[in-house]
Amino acid sequence: MYTLERFEKEISVPLYLEHYVNVEEFLEYCKACPNYEKVWSCPTYTFNPEDYWKEYSSLLIVAYKINFEAGTDEKKSMEIMADVKDKITEELFAMEEEHAGSVSLSAGSCSVCGKGNCTRNEGKPCRYPEKMRYSIESIGGNVGKTVSKLLGIELEWIEEGKMPSYFVLCGGLLKK
Repeated sequence: MYTLERFEKEISVPLYLEHYVNVEEFLEYCKACPNYEKVWSCPTYTFNPEDYWKEYSSLLIVAYKINFEAGTDEKKSMEIMADVKDKITEELFAMEEEHAGSVSLSAGSCSVCGKGNCTRNEGKPCRYPEKMRYSIESIGGNVGKTVSKLLGIELEWIEEGKMPSYFVLCGGLLKK
């Protein structure tokens, strides 16, 4: 039904900030998303995302390229992506255990509570702050540029209802 390819690359945070982070630009993209200000892992924040990056010395980028078999429909693609997102999340949490002071960056927005169940909408604190993680893009990172320049993968997009032959899920590990 699909195959997976794993990619990994480490870069210093100062270099990543210089070439791949634009908080203002990506905040505008976030505003167009239905999760904006509705999920704790999404902007707006009570902290400066650039300062968050600067708490760490390096970023280990971890990505999975999901190659779909021809004819895989959108529903099945989304199910596969959810499974791979769970896999990358588990992998990154395990890496946190191996690297003291590190924190993972999710492949997309947080889904710990399930779609539409985040407590942010109710004005309550996060139910699972120990599991909630920001994504690279939510704190200003350009994932498309990261994946193409650092991992050598050109992203494909859904066009007029036609599914791409692959998707890429990208997360990371910020290390002290």
